[in-house]
Amino acid sequence: MTKVPENSSSFSALATDRVFRPHTSHWGVFSARWEGNALEVRPHPDDPDPNRIIENFPGALRHRARVAQPMVRRGWLERGPGPDDRRGRDEFVPLSWDAALDLLGTELIRVRDRHGAGSVFGGSYGWSSAGRFHHAQSQVHRFLNVAMGGYVRSVNTYSSGASSVLVPYILGDYEQLVKRNVTWEQVAEHSDIVVAFGGMALKNSKVAGGSISKHIERGAMARAHARGCQFVLVSPLRADLPEEAGSQWICNIPGTDTALMLAIVHTLVVEGLHDRDFLGRYTVGWPVFESYLLGETDGQPKDAIWAASITGVTADAIVALARRLHGRRALIVVSHSLQRAEHGEQPVWMGAVLAAALGQIGLPGGGYGYALGAIAYYGRRNNAVPIPTLSQGRNAVSEFIPVARIADMLLNPGGSYRYRGKSRTYPDIRLVYWAGGNPFHHHQDINRLRRAFAQVDTLVVHELGWTATARHADFVLPATMTLERDDIGGSSNDPLLVPMQSIAPPYGQARDDYAIFSDLAERLGAREAFTEGRTVRQWLEHLYERTREALVGIDLPAPSFQAFWASEGLMLPQESDDGGELRRFRDDPERQPLPTPSGKLEIFSETIASYQEPDCPGHPTWLAPLTAPSPSAPLILVANQPSTRLHSQLDFGGHSMGAKHRGREVARMHPADAAARGIADGDIIRLFNSRGACLASACVTDGIRRGVVQLPTGAWYDPVDPEEEIPLCVHGNPNVLTRDIGTSALSQGCTGQLTTVEVERFDGNLPPIQAYDPPVPSASAGHHRSMK
Repeated sequence: MTKVPENSSSFSALATDRVFRPHTSHWGVFSARWEGNALEVRPHPDDPDPNRIIENFPGALRHRARVAQPMVRRGWLERGPGPDDRRGRDEFVPLSWDAALDLLGTELIRVRDRHGAGSVFGGSYGWSSAGRFHHAQSQVHRFLNVAMGGYVRSVNTYSSGASSVLVPYILGDYEQLVKRNVTWEQVAEHSDIVVAFGGMALKNSKVAGGSISKHIERGAMARAHARGCQFVLVSPLRADLPEEAGSQWICNIPGTDTALMLAIVHTLVVEGLHDRDFLGRYTVGWPVFESYLLGETDGQPKDAIWAASITGVTADAIVALARRLHGRRALIVVSHSLQRAEHGEQPVWMGAVLAAALGQIGLPGGGYGYALGAIAYYGRRNNAVPIPTLSQGRNAVSEFIPVARIADMLLNPGGSYRYRGKSRTYPDIRLVYWAGGNPFHHHQDINRLRRAFAQVDTLVVHELGWTATARHADFVLPATMTLERDDIGGSSNDPLLVPMQSIAPPYGQARDDYAIFSDLAERLGAREAFTEGRTVRQWLEHLYERTREALVGIDLPAPSFQAFWASEGLMLPQESDDGGELRRFRDDPERQPLPTPSGKLEIFSETIASYQEPDCPGHPTWLAPLTAPSPSAPLILVANQPSTRLHSQLDFGGHSMGAKHRGREVARMHPADAAARGIADGDIIRLFNSRGACLASACVTDGIRRGVVQLPTGAWYDPVDPEEEIPLCVHGNPNVLTRDIGTSALSQGCTGQLTTVEVERFDGNLPPIQAYDPPVPSASAGHHRSMK
């Protein structure tokens, strides 16, 4: 059988000549060299605030956690495809590439021909590479479309599952709101006061979904502060704004931001400080909302005294903040984190109403900067030419699920759920194909997720490391790291297009996804359709041509691919900082209406109200969370993003490992909470609730609200005894504790940010960390039985 060579992705000379070669990542553009089996990296010289996450690369490139060879689960080999609760605790048998792909090809044909493409879930979700060609999500979806006839897909993201559904009803295009609205340049030059609900933590804004060449957020806040701009942080965590912002910290109870914003608007209204003209001209539904705000519909005015008892912020502080906002160039920011919780739509909607009540929407440095600071390509200018993008082809399967409902789908095939005003049915999935992503990081209630994955016939994973997802798979196919392949790195909001030159040879038998899918497509009779007859080099030239032709079309220098590849990168032109559709709407609301049902900002949505969903009414509403502190779980856990890695990526890298204590993830808690439990700084603690338990190391700090404990996501799931029904994670993965429910019936977004727990000092024998130890290869299982 003709095969693409294993390292066909690498046509550059490897960096054995002490030359640093350009590369890029979600964490920043950098250069690297490989010499004597050691990797050295350095950030791009023009980056004013480099992200230290690139320091994970040297220790990760040849770490023992890498997947070295194709592996197939013993139980699958012996019994064939089918539901199996041994996933995650079974042995693995090493196979040759040909043997593994022959088996997998036969299984894909069986599923396609017997159950149809609608029984396949293409779960991959996208953070695997900053490269535009070796983007695992694009590769796997292209393969499933071409070779399988399609797949059940997911929609939305774990990051913004609630807001991306809500925003089109109330403000218009979501991408316009977050990517073409208020920029960091405007903040530095124009903003007078910035109120950041949930903060704008640099650990988030220093990471991009594609490449990023300059980290500008710290500098922009420093310049704004020096000019006199005031920053107000509303968060239970003091570190959610950098010191350079010089912010005032309003330390609220997690999940109460909607109540706080309601009280601010109430103060503006009763004191006559709201912008009536703006509300009348640019919005619909204000009178309905105002009746609720003033208590005319339910007997409860949403005033500062009411909000104080909910938020933990004094009534005086709420009134003072409202008065400070009046008459100034005010920017309201609501972080992604607030909508990753029960009723997550409400703070997003309420933030827009607060900005509208101030009359600031559409002004430079003012209005509503939803999710500004949540990711590096928000708050920047857009490129004026397209970047290379691999086509995923056409998906003939129309069925989909909201991305955070995967466990529901696998556990309840044929079950019904609500989404965007309609009742939908979960499909019956037989095979899950995952390449690029780790649901055992980003999904909630891991013990429930384990049960869900036990239901499928076959789970296939391409992975560079032995993540928990790989350990639960039937087929584990070793994939290259970006440093081991050539690609083109870029982002639609960063001007530098980067030749991602391979730095080191592939680890073990690892292949890039394109090589794997090309060989697999041949077994399904679809090689030519998948590859279009192109090598990796030819694909990169082909994809680059779209960008080059666009440069020619606007009379700008357009170097050949060869010239681009020999360079340090190509600077692309960017569009003007024009404020996007919100600026145009403000300037001329009649001729430039918003793409909402009414053409205006919808404070009350007739459409959403018509869905009659109790957990998402027709206007912003305070809805108390169902998961509240109780005697058995009195502390609120904030499971936020880590600072030393992106999600769970390269958790075994040096920078990530250096932030752990005694090998465990670090959990932060208030001195009073620690003292009440006999916990000292550095102690190992056990966090637990009815869903699970994990160990972590305690950091006692006054930078967190009392009654709150914070444990970042991303520590690889490491059960001390996977045979237990609810095992203890000894490493510190908070998603053994979080609850797997949707934000509301409108969007079914992820609620993983907040839950409730109890904490105690752990005094037992400390179990070893085994998350990075690869499984010991099992002896051959012999011939597997005939497939079902």
